Amino acid sequence: MLVGISPTDSANDVAALSAKLATLRIFRDEYGKMNRSVVDIAGEILVISQFTLLADVRKGRRPSLAGAGDPELAEPLVGELADRLRNTGVPVRTGTFGAEMQVALINDGPVTIVIDVEGGKIT
Repeated sequence: MLVGISPTDSANDVAALSAKLATLRIFRDEYGKMNRSVVDIAGEILVISQFTLLADVRKGRRPSLAGAGDPELAEPLVGELADRLRNTGVPVRTGTFGAEMQVALINDGPVTIVIDVEGGKIT
């Protein structure tokens, strides 16, 4: 899971996101339907902070990263998200906040989901 924190994100947003993620039915059942959550399949979540998800490319040729939250806000919120997911019983691994990491991703299936949270509600 790649996580971008904006300047307006809060602990309420993290609470809503963690509750949704633990129960979101995005894994296939025996009939090939997306009917299972990460809890149902005894899966794990890798949480990686990725401020560039909030890049604005509408103007010019260089992305603006002004929409990303400062590290003082973002780092504790990403940590809280990981902790809240762990509290639901989901094993969670994390990257190193602010580090340049090489993360390999295998997108197994035709699904990539973007989840936005504002004011403690999934939008």
